Amino acid sequence: MQQDLVCMSWRSEYMWIEFLAGSRKTSNFCWAFILFVGSLGFLLVGISSYLDRNLISLFPSQQINFFPQGIVMSFYGIAGLFMSSYLWCTITWNVGGGYDRFDRKEGIVSIFRWGFPGKNRRIFLRFLMKDIQSIRIEVKEGIYARRVLYMEIRGLGAIPLTRTDENLTPREIEQKAAELAYFLRVPIEVF
Repeated sequence: MQQDLVCMSWRSEYMWIEFLAGSRKTSNFCWAFILFVGSLGFLLVGISSYLDRNLISLFPSQQINFFPQGIVMSFYGIAGLFMSSYLWCTITWNVGGGYDRFDRKEGIVSIFRWGFPGKNRRIFLRFLMKDIQSIRIEVKEGIYARRVLYMEIRGLGAIPLTRTDENLTPREIEQKAAELAYFLRVPIEVF
């Protein structure tokens, strides 16, 4: 799982670069494919009931009346195709992909992410290392567990460094926070 989320990380004494995969994860490919095939099946069954022909040989069209079952199945098929198209677009555009670059020699932190096409497709943030106050870990346990790593910037607030859906274990996020805080020479806060 971790391999999907972080493509590559490179570290030296003065430089830390972490490349993030974004939407190009195995799970997104699987969900987009499953959703496409399933919604196409629903749509074909709905059209079969309208035409009174078997477009899918496994399912006789005489068993489905166009009103109301065929209409409902067609609606679910069209809705599923829209959702599948959305997923394929985020994968193609690699939304959320990018890198975090921490350069101790120049004293600069650069964060780059790809967004949706448009005016703000490229999200690029630069900060001075001296403005970093701390590395913050936010942990919410329960049914919807959430563990996120933030970088507190003086005057700007918290900048997230990990995705909310990364599902890092407590040990993994603590280790990542400790390594980054040591590299940046800042304290760690836990919320």
